[in-house]
Amino acid sequence: MKADPKGVLTGSHTLTGNHACAEGAFAAGCRFLGLYPIVPSLEISERFLERAPEVGATFIQMEDEVSVLAAVLGASWTGKKSMTVTSGPGLSLMMEHLGLGIMLETPCVIVDIQRAGPALGMPGRPAQGDMMQARWGSHGDYEIIALSPSSPQEMFDYTIKAFNLSERYRIPVALMSDAYVAHLQEKVVIPPAEEIEIEPRRYYKGAKDKYLPFKRDKDFVPRMVNIGDGYKFHVTGLTHDDRGYPVMNEECQEYNVHPLVWKVRNYVDEIIEVQEAETEDAEVIIISYGATSRAALKAMEQARKSGIKVGSLKLVTVWPFPEKRVAELAKKVKAFVVPEMNFGQVVLEVERCSYGNANVIFVPHGENGVENTDDLLSAIKQAVQADKVESVIIEFNKGV
Repeated sequence: MKADPKGVLTGSHTLTGNHACAEGAFAAGCRFLGLYPIVPSLEISERFLERAPEVGATFIQMEDEVSVLAAVLGASWTGKKSMTVTSGPGLSLMMEHLGLGIMLETPCVIVDIQRAGPALGMPGRPAQGDMMQARWGSHGDYEIIALSPSSPQEMFDYTIKAFNLSERYRIPVALMSDAYVAHLQEKVVIPPAEEIEIEPRRYYKGAKDKYLPFKRDKDFVPRMVNIGDGYKFHVTGLTHDDRGYPVMNEECQEYNVHPLVWKVRNYVDEIIEVQEAETEDAEVIIISYGATSRAALKAMEQARKSGIKVGSLKLVTVWPFPEKRVAELAKKVKAFVVPEMNFGQVVLEVERCSYGNANVIFVPHGENGVENTDDLLSAIKQAVQADKVESVIIEFNKGV
């Protein structure tokens, strides 16, 4: 293994998705991991712990996932780029502190390696059942950013992207992977550190006695300082003013909370990333994310060879949802085919953003669907043969 002087790997390596995630975190400058062990994310923690002395990183194991995210938020306020890794049951326990992190506008990354559920489910089996929870799991009004990798290389790349977005918008960012990608082993190319774009933390540089932790720049994002550096200020999960002091009235609630939404919604064109293939002349477009994108691209190629014009829209950013692009494509195609390893989550957003202009065919499948394209190809043929727009979600599954 080749590493730069700070211990960060470079060059080409054969890595699992989980190991690539840990290396992406190091490359992004992450130096704090708060953890409570849970499969199938365990290998990220193990890799981080193994390599922490080489890169000068710190980790702490807490008594449960509730306290884990609290530790991550605290570490971020001391100047550390911080993260935690978990799976579905752990993500559920983190939701209260996710809301706190959003209200405190604390940059950090939450990696969720999704597994089958509910409850403890099957810890080693992949799923995509946490997608709506990532968006709506906490209470109140807020926005979230969530990315979805489909390969070990993307686990590395999007972990860095997640940290960059968290720093740019002072917000917790979720990396929504699954057990299939997490355990998949492929070549991962790690560029030299100087070739990796890193978003620096936006620090306040004025007089210490003038610092206001929630005074916003024009883009609604406040500047930070490190706790312990001599600044006197207050942070609270309550509705607060620019000083961080609680103010309990409707005017302050609007003043405080609205920018939590605006700082994401006003910049969706900069935040959202999708990958398109063959959409220019497509009759049908497969919309996918994460592990299901592997089957989607394969099905698109097979359909094209048989004479059916199929395109692909792969969601890198799932939240905020690329509703504008989906709405544009809905006016041009007969149908969207949406494969997910769940019983219908992101497909609901596709149907909403189609505005009745295209059929939406849902293909629920499990781990075998990542390799097997039969159901996808059958759904594509069904979409092409439809003679009208039903403007409803059609479930394509023999067992439903």
